[in-house]
Order: sequence, then C-alpha cells, then structure tokens
Amino acid sequence: MRKNLICLVLILIMLCLTKLQAEEFLPSDSAEEKQAEIDKDIEALKRKAQAEIAKEETAGEKPEEKVFRSGGLSLQALNPEISVTGEMIGYYNQQDGTRKHSEFNYRGLGLHFESYLDPYSKFKAAVPVNKNIATLGEAYFTRFGLFKNVNLTLGKFRQQFGVVNRWHKHGLDQVDFPLPLRMIFGNGGLNQIGISADWIMPKTNNFSQELTVQMTNGENGRLFEGNTLGRLSFLAHYKNYRDITKDTYLEFGLTGLLGWNDEWEIFPGPIKEHERHHVFVAGVDFTLLWEPTERMRYRNLVWRTEAYFLNKNILAPDGSGKDCLKAWGAYSYLETKVTRTCNIGIKADYYQPDTKPYAALSQEPLAVTKDNAYSWQLGPYVTWYQSPWVKYRLEYNYVENDHMGISEDEKTVMFQVVFAAGPHKHERY
Repeated sequence: MRKNLICLVLILIMLCLTKLQAEEFLPSDSAEEKQAEIDKDIEALKRKAQAEIAKEETAGEKPEEKVFRSGGLSLQALNPEISVTGEMIGYYNQQDGTRKHSEFNYRGLGLHFESYLDPYSKFKAAVPVNKNIATLGEAYFTRFGLFKNVNLTLGKFRQQFGVVNRWHKHGLDQVDFPLPLRMIFGNGGLNQIGISADWIMPKTNNFSQELTVQMTNGENGRLFEGNTLGRLSFLAHYKNYRDITKDTYLEFGLTGLLGWNDEWEIFPGPIKEHERHHVFVAGVDFTLLWEPTERMRYRNLVWRTEAYFLNKNILAPDGSGKDCLKAWGAYSYLETKVTRTCNIGIKADYYQPDTKPYAALSQEPLAVTKDNAYSWQLGPYVTWYQSPWVKYRLEYNYVENDHMGISEDEKTVMFQVVFAAGPHKHERY
C-alpha cells in the first residue's frame, strides 16, 4: 500500500516539472491547451491517491484473514447414510374358535444403510429387528455401467418376482404382502443370496423395456426345503413400460423362477430318499397409473394386479412315488389419492392350492386334503400421511377359507403406524 503512495507522489512531481517545461518552451496557445490536459490528469491522480489513503485508513493494521478448506479432512462424509424405520400394528380379530381377539404388535425396527463406495458402485443394507431377534434382510452392492446399460448387483436381496415382492413391508400400499405371494413363497416373500444383472433394453415403438436375470442360492423354505446339494435357482423378469397419454402409463411384466430339490421325507419313519426334481413358478404383473400432470400431488389412480402359478415336482411323502403340486393365486387392488396426504383403496386376493390325500404330512399350504379348497380376501383401507416421515393406515380384511384346514371366515381390523427417521423415508427397497 505504501509503495503505491510513493509512486503517486513521484508521478505528481514529474507532472509538475512537465508543466513548468510546457510553460517555458511552448507557445502561449499550445501551452494553455497542454496545461488544461495536465491539470485534468493531476486531478484524476489526486482522486486516486485519496481513495488509496482512505482504503488504507479503513483497513488499519488488521492483517488479511485467511480461510483454509480441505474436503479430505471431513472424514465423516465417508460414513454411510443411516435411516431407521419402525412399524406398530394394532389388531382386532373376530374368528370362530379363536379366544385371543386383540393385540398390539411391534412388527419391526428397520436399520437401513446406504452409501456410494466409489463413482461406479453403491452399497445398501437393511437389518430388521423385532423383540426376539435381529436378522439380515438385505445387504448388497450394485456396480453401475458394467457394460452398456447393464448394472450388476451382488449380495442378499429381495428378488424381482413381479412388483411387490421387491418391496419392504413398511413401504407396501397395504399392511402385508398379498395372500397368494405369502402362500407360495412364505410370509417373507422371495429373498435369497446371489447375483442379479439388470439390462435396460433398447427402446422399441415408443416403449421402454428391461430384463432382469438373477442367479441365487435355492434356500426359500417353502419352495426349496429339500435342496441339500445347494443347487442354484434362476429367475428372469421382463418389464415393459409405455406412456399411453401424458397423464397415463402402463407397465406389465413376466417372471419365471426355476429351482430344484433332491431330498424327500417318506412316511412312516420318516426315511429320506434322494432324487432330483424341479420347481417352476411363473408370474405376470400389470400396473396402470393415471396421474394428471397439473395436479399429480392431489389426484391419481393406481390399478395393480399380479398372478402366480406354481408347478412343483415331488416324491410323495406317503411313498406313492413321483407327483406334482399345482397351485395358483392372484391379487388386484385399486388405490386413489383424494387429497395431498390421504389415499384410499380396496384390494382382493385369491389363492387355490392343489388337492392331495397326503398333503397334511408335509405339503400344506401348497396342497390340502379336501377338494375345491380356496382362500379369498377382501379389504378396504385408508392411508394418511402426517408428513413424509410418518404415516397411519386403517385396514379391514375379510378372509373366507373353504376347506383350508382353518376357520371358515376371519374378520380383522388393523391400525398401522409407520415412521422413518433419516434421509430415506419409506423407501420400498
């Protein structure tokens, strides 16, 4: 700063000397013109000098403050994102032959972890905890862009059989999974360990399509309880998506699952026999969504339907030899948004098992002993979102069971509270 002032003083001296020389050697008219220019420059330099002096007085002797920044020192940024979800359900049940009619059930506390490992891969995990045990729900990482439009997932994950099997229970549109899904895959659905490849296929005729191929351990207790050799199971799911109008889209899919069993219990005894037989489950899913572009936060209509078909080859437990279990089921529901925070809907479920005289030995609920057995369920529900982190649901289920080995009808009222603390809210998966 002081160097600038010294320079300005020297410039002023030189200009003064120049003025004297101009007055001495130039003619009078030229001297006057030159003097006017010199006076103008001197005034400009004076103003600049005064501004520099004022700036120096304002700054005083206070040194310039330096701020140091280093992203590498913030190691907490390397920690995964953590969210917690919780569910409590209150039941009131009316069923013939049942003495217990009401209960509060804390279905689970979910610990969810998520983090990018590097620019190419992401890690996700879900650990459900209930009052008795903590289990590993999902834990996998996804490698993006392994090939063009191909992502690879490795770990333990809910498999892409249809649509809702992939979702977590706290993210469902109803309190629980559909009835036929629980009957065929078990209460927890299809969740196994392996690898999954997702290929976004080229667009054709203005619709998008995706193919998912998964190879996993055959460890589902309902389908692969006799897989002692550890044979892998294979799943393929094809999804087709298209816009019908600017407010309506249609999505449908096809799924196939193939696996094997090799050990069978034969009664009486029991004794174990070994012979390999395959299990095949096919599925079809359909979703139609109407959501007006201008009012999508306040109005919509969802219609979702899935159907499941089971073909399981077995050795009959009564010693009669090779046999095949065939069962099927379907569900469908309609849901609409009536306000920004309130949804109402109604669902219907149907399941039909096979009929086998030996079913009671080991094959229920895939097969029962009486002919023409079935189970169907009807249930309206209302969901209210207090905020993006808290929601409440009131649901009524009427279930009719014919020759299923349990009471003929069941009426249940359920009140569900779901909360989420953390960045992920109520993620479906």
